[in-house]
Amino acid sequence: MKSVRLYQNTTLKVGTKIDLDESATHHLIKVLRFPEGKNITLFNGDSFDYLVKVINTKKTCSAQVLSCEKNNRESSLNLTLAQAIAKGEKMDFLIQKAIELGVNRIIPVQAERCVVRLNGTKLIKRTEHWQKIANHACEQSGRSVIVEVAEAKSLTEVLSETKGNGYVLHHRAEESLLTMKAPIQATILIGPEGGLSKSEIDEAIASGFQPLLLGNRILRTETASLAAIANMQLLWGG
Repeated sequence: MKSVRLYQNTTLKVGTKIDLDESATHHLIKVLRFPEGKNITLFNGDSFDYLVKVINTKKTCSAQVLSCEKNNRESSLNLTLAQAIAKGEKMDFLIQKAIELGVNRIIPVQAERCVVRLNGTKLIKRTEHWQKIANHACEQSGRSVIVEVAEAKSLTEVLSETKGNGYVLHHRAEESLLTMKAPIQATILIGPEGGLSKSEIDEAIASGFQPLLLGNRILRTETASLAAIANMQLLWGG
């Protein structure tokens, strides 16, 4: 049986016994039919991995915390993805893959050309859904932090909250990552399927965002996001 990593939103301490939450219990008992006495790894977002022994798999699931170890998989680049909301399952895919590539925070952006418009209850439910995807992506990619998916913001809000080292990707830019100085913290702004409007790009540049070019071709939003993140991690992080 392959190793199992699960996120638990609770305090973990060596030598203590814990009861796993409903989702983890269902996964271990109903999906994996996990046997008692075997070990799994838990994490709670504090950057440590906790080795635990499963000691009960009846109606509930409990475990004994055996040891903990610092997880050193995080990149030296603290990277925020400000992603215009993509339609359908594209946003789910983007969140999952961005986290696998090491993004530290994701801000969904309500841009002019976004097909999807969220507010009220729909926005709350979608944000909760995206956060669950983020949590599972952290489990799958071996990270021991939890990447926050913020509530969707307007472009103006994102720009006002970004303090330095902002980059806006568009195909008419002239400078590439190869000519830029490596930061330790950065925010990358990516447009929706129809791209950012000229006024949005101008607003970002006026707010201090640097125009960024990834090549002469026009990229789909999901391609642009992941290509930018991968290149930033390769050149600036790890």
